[in-house]
Amino acid sequence: MTVESTAARKPRRSSKRTSAVKTTAKTSAKTPQSSEPELVQLLTPEGERLEHPDYSIDLTAEELRGLYRDMVLTRRFDAEATALQRQGELGLWASLLGQEAAQIGSGRALRDDDYVFPTYREHGVAWCRGVDPTNLLGMFRGVNHGGWDPNTNNFHLYTIVIGSQTLHATGYAMGVAKDGADSAVIAYFGDGASSQGDVAESFTFSAVYNAPVVFFCQNNQWAISEPTEKQTRVPLYQRAQGFGFPGVRVDGNDVLACLAVTRSALERARRGEGPTLVEAFTYRMGAHTTSDDPTKYRADEERASWEAKDPILRLRAYLEKEGAADEAFFTALDEESETLGKRVREAVRAMPDPDPIAIFDNVYADGNPLVDEERAQFAAYQASFADTAEEGK
Repeated sequence: MTVESTAARKPRRSSKRTSAVKTTAKTSAKTPQSSEPELVQLLTPEGERLEHPDYSIDLTAEELRGLYRDMVLTRRFDAEATALQRQGELGLWASLLGQEAAQIGSGRALRDDDYVFPTYREHGVAWCRGVDPTNLLGMFRGVNHGGWDPNTNNFHLYTIVIGSQTLHATGYAMGVAKDGADSAVIAYFGDGASSQGDVAESFTFSAVYNAPVVFFCQNNQWAISEPTEKQTRVPLYQRAQGFGFPGVRVDGNDVLACLAVTRSALERARRGEGPTLVEAFTYRMGAHTTSDDPTKYRADEERASWEAKDPILRLRAYLEKEGAADEAFFTALDEESETLGKRVREAVRAMPDPDPIAIFDNVYADGNPLVDEERAQFAAYQASFADTAEEGK
């Protein structure tokens, strides 16, 4: 295997490996484990490059700049969407602030023929799949039910129901295997969703049927207002052990490590070796959604400690140390970011209101008498407002 297995049939690696970076997360005294879990890291918060025995990666300067550009533009889009919600242009928004490396790293590990099942926060993965950012906003503005064709980019519509997309991904992956294709499937979910029964069922089916699926858990430390320690007694990646497939924890703020680990897990799936659980250990810098106030349940000091691990700043530090990017690159990217923000603002405000009658479309493939009756009643109701407005002139 190319990833660290937590399955009982494979012994743990020796703790003497000097290149294995340890996580800074503390484990509870009640937790039944003898040591802190390993954390795959290839780029430190200070921008220093590390090597790992199982996850080597060699990127060109152009590829490194591309990853940096992806993260910067994704953050700019996310910030614009948050501002638009505050201005009343969107009903709600789920920010990815702080999770750019986990999403861009894993997203860039995918092949075109791989299929993605996201939650509602994977804006960076959508960017990597070529989904126009403005298409992500239609649902949050209430003008459509998704805004893009999932089959065009192999990127499923956002899933609001917590954890259900892991079952969809597992079923799709089982189908891929039966078709004999060598593509892989990836399912995104959060630490809170890992407590859902749907996720456990997905683990069971994927393991038993050796489905080519990667479960990518973005552990951002908070399931809305509940910390991870109230979700699990062991590190999340170790849950894979009970289902008989590998689990690995990666520094979710390290875009290089996320890319390398996800690429390895996807290749394992394509070889017919079954599922992998990747836990990207990261942090949600903002609110759960714009309807949430994180100051009520977490300390400012906690956020400040994670700001020092910012995924964008660490890659910029590495680019500058290696001479892989100059000031002209950063200046041009700032200008591109502002252009993207302006385009998003204009696109959202120009979105037409949906036809109210459209809610009756596609309920049944061949129509239904009851739906037809309800459509006629609703159309008459809508028309009555026009008649009232006409009388008032």
